[in-house]
Amino acid sequence: MQFLSPKQRAGLHWALIGSDGIRAGWSVLIFALVMGFFGFVVGMFFRHVLHHVPQKPVGELAPSFLLIRDAVFFAVTLAATAVMGWIEGKSVWSYGLQGPRVVAKLAAGWVGGLVCLSLLVVALDAGGYLAFDGRALHGLSVLKYGLVWLLAFFLVGMAEESLFRGYVQATLARGMGFWPAAVVVSLLFGAAHLGNGGESVGGIIGVIAAGLIFCLLLWVSGSLWLGIGFHTAWDWAQSYLYGTPDSGLMMRGHLFMTHAVGDSRFSGGSAGPEGSILGAPVLICGLLAMVFLLRWLGMFARPVVAAEQEYL
Repeated sequence: MQFLSPKQRAGLHWALIGSDGIRAGWSVLIFALVMGFFGFVVGMFFRHVLHHVPQKPVGELAPSFLLIRDAVFFAVTLAATAVMGWIEGKSVWSYGLQGPRVVAKLAAGWVGGLVCLSLLVVALDAGGYLAFDGRALHGLSVLKYGLVWLLAFFLVGMAEESLFRGYVQATLARGMGFWPAAVVVSLLFGAAHLGNGGESVGGIIGVIAAGLIFCLLLWVSGSLWLGIGFHTAWDWAQSYLYGTPDSGLMMRGHLFMTHAVGDSRFSGGSAGPEGSILGAPVLICGLLAMVFLLRWLGMFARPVVAAEQEYL
């Protein structure tokens, strides 16, 4: 730094440091680098210590694959968030994972996700775009797969919400405001699903819309728990309960057997119900009803702005 003039040093300081610390863009870049480092360490551990690197299987995904993948994913995300929290002088839980009534928000989100996905399935069935082919599971297998998929999708919800709506959302919101940041992270959320085999353009649009909805739940409640519950139930209902594709992926061990019928723009096709153009209207109406009901019940007694400011 000594080879720089005072004016150059002042300019560099301005580019890197703002009134509230490291500027948001640099913070997100550091977070991504830390995530990459921890991911590399975990990969080396699996490769050289366990001598096994879990590979994405061809065809239907088994619960064990998601359990391992998203447990590691969440651990890496939490570790990177902890590092950034240490740099910024904050708790690892302060980026959306703390606050009152955690269990109530998680449960309310889960019920909301189940109801909204079920409404979408009913709409598809009524319109002739989804056909039920009977049950695939019986006896104790119903309980076994139901519980293990519930745990697997809870980890999916924890991992994805913590990554996209946790530190990254909070930090970008610090730099550009909550809703511009929500648009950015929702586009990133959609891009992260591009590699799924059965995904479609309509499915990616649905994922981006779902990302914005999760941001709405964060904005209303001031924490990630409502969105985690909703995310968990939405995926669980698609994959296990109704046996439809979930973002282009099929899961092994689902209760009902179904298949898409007709125009993929309406049925969702290989992407699943969330790829249907009926998905966004049903999702928005169901979520608005849920949010207003929860506010009426006193779940979110604070004004929305107060919740946002507490989160930020």
